Order: sequence, then C-alpha cells, then structure tokens
Amino acid sequence: MRKSWVYGGGFGLLLLVSVVICLSVGSAHVPLAEVWGILLHRIPGIGPKLVSAPDPAFATIVADVRLPRVALAMLVGASLAVAGAGFQAVLRNPLADPYTLGVASGASAGAAFAILSGMRLALGMWSVPGAAFLMGLLTLLLVYTLAGRGGRRNIETLILAGVIVQAFFGAFVSLMISLSHGVVNEIVFWLMGSVALRGWEYSGLLLPLLIGVLAILIAYSRQLNLFALGERHASHMGANVNRTKLIVLGASTLLTAGAVSVAGTIGFVGLVVPHLVRLLAGPDNRLLIPVSALAGASYVLWADTLARLALGNQEIPLGVVTALIGTPFFAYLLLKRKRTAEG
Repeated sequence: MRKSWVYGGGFGLLLLVSVVICLSVGSAHVPLAEVWGILLHRIPGIGPKLVSAPDPAFATIVADVRLPRVALAMLVGASLAVAGAGFQAVLRNPLADPYTLGVASGASAGAAFAILSGMRLALGMWSVPGAAFLMGLLTLLLVYTLAGRGGRRNIETLILAGVIVQAFFGAFVSLMISLSHGVVNEIVFWLMGSVALRGWEYSGLLLPLLIGVLAILIAYSRQLNLFALGERHASHMGANVNRTKLIVLGASTLLTAGAVSVAGTIGFVGLVVPHLVRLLAGPDNRLLIPVSALAGASYVLWADTLARLALGNQEIPLGVVTALIGTPFFAYLLLKRKRTAEG
C-alpha cells in the first residue's frame, strides 16, 4: 500500500508539474504564476474566491488554445500506456504494444478512406475519427475470427492473425495514398499522429473510454499477475484464462482504437512507458496499470511539447517524436533480451 502511494503520488505530482510547465511554454510565454492562477480561477464555485481574475490575453492562450491540446495529449498517452500494459501482461512479452493485433492499421485504413472519399465534407468533423474507430473495432473482430479454433485462441495464433491483418490494411493504406493526389498530405499527416487543432470534443470522446477500460484492467490485475506463471499455472490457481485473455485484449484494443481515432498513429508509447514503470515499480499489475496511465500522460505531453517547440514555427508530427524516442529504447530492449538469453 505504501509503495502504491509513493509511486502514484510521485507520478501524479510529475504530471501536475508537467501540465503547468507545458501550458506556460510556447510562441507566447506565459509566466508559471499566471498559469496557476488561470487554472485555479477556472475551478467552478471556489475558483474566483481563491485568486483574482487573470490577464485576459494569458487566459485565452492557456485555457482556450493550449489546455484542450494538453488534455488530449494526456488522455492519448494514458490510453496507449494502459493498453500497452494490458497487452504485455496477457502476452507475457515486454515487447508487445497496443498495435500488436493490427488495430492501428485498421483504424488508419478507415481514416484514409474517410479523407479520400470526402466523407468529412458530408458528415462533418466526426467522419474521420468515426471511420477510424469503426475500422479499429472491425479489425479486432477480424483478428479474433481468424485466430478462432474450436472456441479457443492461443497467444501465438492471435499475434499471427494480427500480423496478417496489419499487413493487409497497411497495403490498403498505401494504395489509397497512391490514389489521393489532392489530399495525400492530409492523409500522411494524419498517419504520423498529432493532437493539434483538436477541441474539447475529442477529449470528451476518449475520457469515458479510458476510465472504463482502466477500471476493467484494474479489476483483472490479480488474474493478470498469475499470467506471469504461464497460462496452465494461472488456470490451476483459479484464473479463468480464456475469459481474462478475451476481455483484457478486447478492452485494450478498444482503447487503442479510440486513441488512434482522435490522434492518428502514435507509436512506441505503449511499449516504452509500461516497461519503464515495470523497471521502477515492479511487475505487480495492481500498481503497474494505474501508474502507467500517469506516466503515459506525462510522456506524450512532453513529446507533444517538444513537437511544437523543437523547430520554432514549424511543428513536428507527434508520432515522429515518439518514434525517434522509442526506437532507440526498443533497440535497447532487444539487445538486453539477447544478452539475457545468451547468458
């Protein structure tokens, strides 16, 4: 219990400080004291009693421009990190990530089709996220159908089915890019991932999904701890292996589809964050899963801040930044596993 408070409080404090700093920096610098004042003043009921009214220009920059982006970055990071923790626990592989079952490729195919077909002009702002989310769900159903055998789905078959589906939809996305002469830049930019120019509506879409899936994974955390012993031993110790596997993988993939639908493909978050938290806090999923949510929110928040500040007036896609950070870490994990196996 004490360990939970230490790591939960530590990462929660890190996230709070990160929010204030990231709201302060940008093309227009806002003093940290002003940021605190603006955030406190926005608390319903008691805010105006705690602090005086902030500067209107600073309030507009922080509350109306930066805060929706910061909120979405945190939700996307927390979602991918929680999904990654779920995948790594069920698959018993620290190199697994939320895109293992091919949901990113399916969601990307849906988004690319929505952009190419002009659905956005007919259906409005929700056409691209809606198409991406729907295709993510269909991808999950397709993978489970391909992996099904006599009502049972083992881990190897699920991963193989995910690889097959991911390759197919990846080729489909490439085909649509080759056909999209007028909107090719828009499709490519979406595929590289970004939380720019997203309003509160996107956060409102993702937040309930994150809360629901986080509650499910925490409820199954004890059974996920038994998975580390192997499926047979977990079954002997009372875990319902097949049901746990279906629910955790399904919920994690659903959360991944939600994150991809609002922000595009942002890789390596679900790989890097749970692994780092596991190194710091240990493998207990009762602690690992909620702490991964806090750490993932901070990670993507800082990555997005770097994306918008690194090149001055030109913004780097968020997925590019997370890939540049995550690829060396992924290589480190591979080398470490190789040395462990050789030793």
